[in-house]
Amino acid sequence: MDKIYDLLILGSGPAGLAAGIYAERARLDAMVIEKEYVSGGQVVNTYEVDNYPGLPGINGFDMGMKFREHADGLGVNFVTDKVERVEAPGKEDLTGECGSTVRSGGDAAEQPVYRVVCENETYAARTLIIATGAVHRKLGVPGEEEMAGMGVSYCATCDGAFFRNKDVAVVGGGDVAIEDAIFLARACRRVYVIHRRDELRGAKSLQEKLLRLPNVEMLWNTVVEKIEGDGQVSGLTVRNVKTGEISALPLQGVFVAVGIVPNSGIFEGLVEMDHGYIVADETGRTSAPGIFAAGDVRTKALRQIVTAVSDGANAVASVEKYLAG
Repeated sequence: MDKIYDLLILGSGPAGLAAGIYAERARLDAMVIEKEYVSGGQVVNTYEVDNYPGLPGINGFDMGMKFREHADGLGVNFVTDKVERVEAPGKEDLTGECGSTVRSGGDAAEQPVYRVVCENETYAARTLIIATGAVHRKLGVPGEEEMAGMGVSYCATCDGAFFRNKDVAVVGGGDVAIEDAIFLARACRRVYVIHRRDELRGAKSLQEKLLRLPNVEMLWNTVVEKIEGDGQVSGLTVRNVKTGEISALPLQGVFVAVGIVPNSGIFEGLVEMDHGYIVADETGRTSAPGIFAAGDVRTKALRQIVTAVSDGANAVASVEKYLAG
């Protein structure tokens, strides 16, 4: 608690790792706080990354490890802990202690010191980069919670091997859903793609690849009403949103790929948000002085690995300017 860092980076996905690398190169006294024991965020669960420049077709886990190896090679400081809350300084406390404001920079401007309260320890810093990413959105239908891990999965590359020669469904219509279906079609007997609309939202190149696969069946204008099973998924009850027709779909696994939810709940009231995403532009600046956001957790048009890495670099550049006054 005596130490006050220049920068604390919350999260170790591509945005957090890039921020750590740039912070070390800038010779900032920084530390990355990561919740998981494996760095890389969502990318480690990606079977194949084909759109990151210079590394076509790399396995997602390998990419995450390469990012971490780069950071380790530079001497980036990491700690494994779970952030529970961030405490902003009170206006009346200007003593320079943790949770106060300090004078720093060329113009001696007052800068707050934030306390990051974690499960095991409390840390303090003049600046924060929030790079906590996002989690998979759930369907919210009967049977989903009960069958989680027993046929319901949110990661095709993690669990697909368990469904070799079986019938499965992928729910969703974006890039992730299409990629999951393509991956599963390599080993599964039949893959149903369930989408509430009559056309997919993913990249055209991925759609073309998917629709050429002989063991993939599209269920357009369809939603899942219930996940059936007793200790193991045995099928789905689905509904056609245009006709209202209810039908049963026997299968052994369902992979949910209907979007993500930002990991931002603990920052409510600290920074401005928009539908759970932290409001910040390409500079990473948020509504709170000294707090920056990077990666999937911030408001942005495109959430990809390459944009997350860019966010991390931009946020550190903004941190440097802020600390310089």
